[in-house]
Amino acid sequence: MRKSILIVYAHPESTSLTCQFADVAVATMRKQGHNVMVSNLYGMKWKAVFDEEDFPHRTNPERLSFITESGHSYATNQQPADITIEQQKLLEADALIMLFPLWWFGMPAIMKGWIDRVYAFGFAYGYKGQGNAYRYGDGMLKGKRAMLSVMVGGPYEDYSPRGINGPLEELLFPVTHGCLFFPGMDVLPTHAVYGAARITKEQVESAKKAWSYRLQHLFDETPIPFRSQNGGDYPDRHVLAEHIAPQKTGIMVHIAEISTANGNIPD
Repeated sequence: MRKSILIVYAHPESTSLTCQFADVAVATMRKQGHNVMVSNLYGMKWKAVFDEEDFPHRTNPERLSFITESGHSYATNQQPADITIEQQKLLEADALIMLFPLWWFGMPAIMKGWIDRVYAFGFAYGYKGQGNAYRYGDGMLKGKRAMLSVMVGGPYEDYSPRGINGPLEELLFPVTHGCLFFPGMDVLPTHAVYGAARITKEQVESAKKAWSYRLQHLFDETPIPFRSQNGGDYPDRHVLAEHIAPQKTGIMVHIAEISTANGNIPD
């Protein structure tokens, strides 16, 4: 079945591994017959800073409240055109693929700026004017799929479960769980390429083939089992129920199953 795919990527060098992977994603998805939309943030010269320029018709010119002005601009169709265009792409997409290099343990500022500006109040949060009622598994983008493709300069060992940099899945939790699952998307495990700073041509070709194969199964994979806010695990919509993963805390407690070398360990 024909799907619509939105590919958002960020790297200033057109020959970078990130850009090569974006090209592979476009070619692979089109070969499968899907409609592909592309947002090359550096190529678009995307405005990364979220500021007063995003609100040309303020409700309060004396003090800037981002939630108030974002909600007003979105509800009254008075957003800058670049924001509206990206929102429409997201609404049309059945899947979102975001590609970027890991810079200082996160995404490049230009991509964070894409999220800051596109995720308007009433669109990605504050859905239906119901505050936090629709989030973490519910929301405007519910039913869509999302996946990160990340180029990591260092070796896998640095990002392994006991690696000095911290596990990659935990470093990216604010993106996967926050930016993607929060507005309702089903998030697939991150596709990472380690050692990208010293990768050989042969390794690049092998990595691109593996990436293309992964993409061919984009709609078949099982998403990360993040716990939904409204599925019963959070009785007050804020804190995990005491009987679930008792005496455990931290990021990974919000995932229903934790994948380990010995298999999936249920609560």
